[in-house]
Amino acid sequence: MLLLAHAALPGRVEAATVDHGLRPESAAEAAMVNAICATLGVPHAVLKVEVASGNLQSEARSARYGALAAWVAAQGLSGLATAHHADDQAETLLARLNRASGVAGLAGVRPRGPIPGAPDDFKAPLLRPVLEWRRGELGDVVAAAGIAAVQDPSNNDPRFDRVRLRQALAQADWIDPAALAQSAAHLADADLALEWAARREYHECVERDGMGLTYRPRAPRAIALRVLARIIRELDGSEPRGAALARLFDSLVRREPVSIGNLVARALPGGWSFTPAPKRRSAPPVKAPS
Repeated sequence: MLLLAHAALPGRVEAATVDHGLRPESAAEAAMVNAICATLGVPHAVLKVEVASGNLQSEARSARYGALAAWVAAQGLSGLATAHHADDQAETLLARLNRASGVAGLAGVRPRGPIPGAPDDFKAPLLRPVLEWRRGELGDVVAAAGIAAVQDPSNNDPRFDRVRLRQALAQADWIDPAALAQSAAHLADADLALEWAARREYHECVERDGMGLTYRPRAPRAIALRVLARIIRELDGSEPRGAALARLFDSLVRREPVSIGNLVARALPGGWSFTPAPKRRSAPPVKAPS
């Protein structure tokens, strides 16, 4: 990405390397990128981040994009470009199919979008200009520049699902990763269409009702699930999982009351009602005998 951007926009790009501090080699890799940037005359910054405990990949991604968004803002840059490519798309699609993800999970990343976690008023977009390139093609660009590729040991560690998937793809010559990547792009289009329909359903069928909201569903299940997710985010501030949303929908269709997060949902004659759950009263203190 660095070489292509410098060739396309000489003198108009800057680079940043995020050092998560998770591998002993990361500092040396950042130093190598810094040396390449110095040769090209490209300003370079090393952004050191701390990764919170929990889901390692998710927390690392959040820390990475948070640091990059702050760097973009501080440098006054017009956008952030990353080197996500077709093989990334194909691997992610297959991994999520294997986890029974819905359309939103299967949707591939798009060539242009917001930087994850950036404020709503953040104007610099996230750009992915090499989404249609294969990993090998990008490797050829690096090799042609006389730069030795650095191998991350974790990329060959079979303990990681992504590594096993990548190895399986390499052995299955009948699978076309470029075609899988295109399918992920089609699913991204479908995801946008569903989101558009869900926004319309929400504005037309959800009303404020005292402390809660009432939803009079009229859309198919896939759209109604997204409306339910928005209702829960608005009232409870939590992000429900797909399986929990499906159980909520099915219970309401059966006209059974159900709790989710700190909310109670009920199927009433006028629609589906969502209200904060009543707070439990704490037991009075027990006095010790004198």
